[in-house]
Amino acid sequence: MKTILIIGIGAGDPDYLTIQAINALNRTDVFFMLDKGASKRKLIALREEICRRHIKNRNYRFLDATSPEWERGTTDYRATIDALNDDKRALFERLFADGMADGECGAFLVWGDPALYDSTIRIVKAIAADSAHDIDYEVIPGISAVQALAAKHKIPLNRIGEPVEITTGRRLAEGFPDGVDSVVVMLDAHNTYRQFADQDVDIFWGAYVGTPDEILIAGKLEDVAEEIELIRTEARQRNGWIMDTYLLRRGNRA
Repeated sequence: MKTILIIGIGAGDPDYLTIQAINALNRTDVFFMLDKGASKRKLIALREEICRRHIKNRNYRFLDATSPEWERGTTDYRATIDALNDDKRALFERLFADGMADGECGAFLVWGDPALYDSTIRIVKAIAADSAHDIDYEVIPGISAVQALAAKHKIPLNRIGEPVEITTGRRLAEGFPDGVDSVVVMLDAHNTYRQFADQDVDIFWGAYVGTPDEILIAGKLEDVAEEIELIRTEARQRNGWIMDTYLLRRGNRA
């Protein structure tokens, strides 16, 4: 039996790791590092630093692999992601077969929390369910970008007695969700918040939250939307990538 740990490592600060996550690191024999290109080398470096900082008196190794890329701009988003996950499954199966011995423990270090907008759990679950593989797996939760965003802005995500919805930029483009005044938006590549700049909406925005490159902006959307777009564009050009999240809140109630 081979064991796979899916470990949430938080939103960028090595101190975001839970004690459970640190204990999981110290059980691991091999860490699977999926390389997403030179522009995202910092993401690999952070994972390596986490291991150096938190693993004590244990030998471990890194197994590097090039992460499959998805075709952007296609009309059928779901089919595109399904194809991407098929490619990832094939890669994971090779890593498990060739990179681990029976009885060993392997791990994926997942940015933020692995249950939130990440497919690692789904892929590993499918492999474990296949009788051709003798695999077991565990999921260790992490501090998500959503939690880190709220903490950095020193706010709760919702108003008293009201819900908060977590969605994507793709879905927000269809309109502000019905019956909800507080909306957290992830994976927005197109500055979708701008279409609400003429409404009574506050925004709490953060990029690279928890890292040395962290940027935070908050205020009335109509006042800061242009600033966010400009800073976001400059940051993406400077770093070669951007990871940002924001909360939109309608009205001015507490």
